[in-house]
Parts: sequence; structure tokens; C-alpha cells
Amino acid sequence: MKQEAFERQHRIEWETFATQLDSLERTRSGTTGNLDFPAAYRRLCQQLALAEARGYSSQLLEQLRQLALRGHQQLYRHRSPLLGRLLGFILGGFARLVRAEWRSVLASSLLFYGSLLGMGLLVFAFPELVYSLVPADQVAQMEAMYDPDASRLGRFGERGSADDWLMFGYYVMNNIGIAFQTFSGGLLFGVGSLFFLIFNGLTIGAVAGHLSEIGYHQPFWSFVIGHGAFELTAITLAGAAGLKLGAALIAPGRHRRGEALRLAAACGVRLVAGATLLLSIAAFIEAYWSSMTYSSASIKYVVGALLWLLVALYFAFAGRSRHATD
Repeated sequence: MKQEAFERQHRIEWETFATQLDSLERTRSGTTGNLDFPAAYRRLCQQLALAEARGYSSQLLEQLRQLALRGHQQLYRHRSPLLGRLLGFILGGFARLVRAEWRSVLASSLLFYGSLLGMGLLVFAFPELVYSLVPADQVAQMEAMYDPDASRLGRFGERGSADDWLMFGYYVMNNIGIAFQTFSGGLLFGVGSLFFLIFNGLTIGAVAGHLSEIGYHQPFWSFVIGHGAFELTAITLAGAAGLKLGAALIAPGRHRRGEALRLAAACGVRLVAGATLLLSIAAFIEAYWSSMTYSSASIKYVVGALLWLLVALYFAFAGRSRHATD
């Protein structure tokens, strides 16, 4: 294409872009409210690359370079630093994302909590059923972990309080590993995520039903109620992220399958990032609070109920204000 034809084809677009730049530079406002600006900037960069490759005049190249430079300054000058974006995600963006993906979250929650409650009730009614899912040696280990006479509860009950940091590290790695398993399982057309959600729900339900049936309900439930608000919620969110991957592969809609998967992964990674934060909080509570026995069970139930309420209020109301952070 000759330069004259190239200029005639794109001149109006360049003038519109320059007008946008003038407005942004006068008001010193960010580009986040102008959804067309990033796309216009990308098109300008492509046109500049074409003009350079075709050897057009230096005057035209200089004009396009100046527009590209001004566009770059406007596009990136108002970007928040990493810490600001992270805080914005925690304070509002994460909760808004979960509300926006409520269908996937609901499906994941029904699978996980449905299998947990169903298996818990079955094992409580038919105690021998626990051995069909959990090996006998693991059942014995669970009984020792939540023995009412134990000085400390949980997997590291034999350790002293000085080793709480070891417990914290173990819980972080173990819980985050489960979350990433559940998320990445969505790449198997969602079957992996379905499996891990149901399997974890059945396992937790079997253990809960068994310990409640043998009379260990108070140490068990007082142990799990505190960190469970964050841990169980995180598992369902990781499952929701995995289900989105599976849905994108099975029913990509108007997108090609690869593009649908990319879009689902972009959303899923953010869900898993938030779930990782919840699991870190859960690990801290589990190591430093849940395992303690000096607090009465009543106090733990009250604290646990407040933590569940806190999680519910966060996802219900965080980020709803008009000027909420992104």
C-alpha cells in the first residue's frame, strides 16, 4: 500500500486518538474508564510497525511515534503499583469476582458440601461404612489426633507449642496442594475437579461422622470450626475455578476452544490466588489456635461462628461501594 492510501485509511483514527490524548492530558484522569483507549493504542502501535516496515516518510513515522509515546504514558502512568493492586484485590476485587462467578461457586459448593454432609450422616448412622473409604490405620490415627484426653489436637498433637511454626508450614503446603490439584483437574474436561471435590467431601464427611459417632465430637468440631471457615471456602473456590476450565473445554460457545480456555484460566487463576490467601489464613489459625486445648470448647465455637460470619460478610458486601478498590 502506498503511503497516501495508508494515510487516508487511518487519518480519522489517528485524529480521534489524538483527541482522546488531549482530553486525558488536560483532565489527568486515568484510562480505566475508557474501554476503547487500550484497543486504540494497540492498533496505533501496529500501524506504526507497518509504516516502519514499509519505509514510509520520516515525517509520518515521527507523528505516529509521538502518538504512541503519549499513549504509552497515559496507559501506564495511572496503573497502580503491585502492592496497591494486591490490596485492591483483597479489599474488594476478590469478593466481586466470587459474586460474578456465583454459578461455578454454587455448583462447586453443592458438590463438596453435599458429599461431605451426606457421607457424614451415613457414617454416623452406619459406623462400619467409614472403613470403605478410609483405611483402618488412618481411622486409628484420626482417633488419636482428636482424643479428648490429648494435650494438643490435630496432626501435630505430640509436639510442643514451640513447634507451631512447623505445623503452620505443613498446613500451608498441604492445603495449597489440595487447592491446586482441584483447580488443575479442570483441564481434564472438569472430571478432575469433580473427583477432588467429591473425594475430599466424602473423606472429611466420613471422618467427621466417625469421630462424632464414637463420642469425640467436641474435640473434633471445636478444632475444625475456626479454620474451617477459610479452608473449606477456599476448597470450593478452587473447585469453581477448575469447573470453569472444564466448562470452557466442553462448551466454548462462540470462542475457539483455546481462546475460551484462556479466558477461563485468567478468571480461574484469580480465584485460586484468593483461595491461596484464605488457605494461608486457615493454616495460621489451625496451627496457633485450633490445636490449643487451654481454651474451652465453648470459646472455640463462638470464635469459629464469628469467623464464618466474617467470611460470609466479606463475600456478600466487600467491593460493593461505588468507589471500591479494584
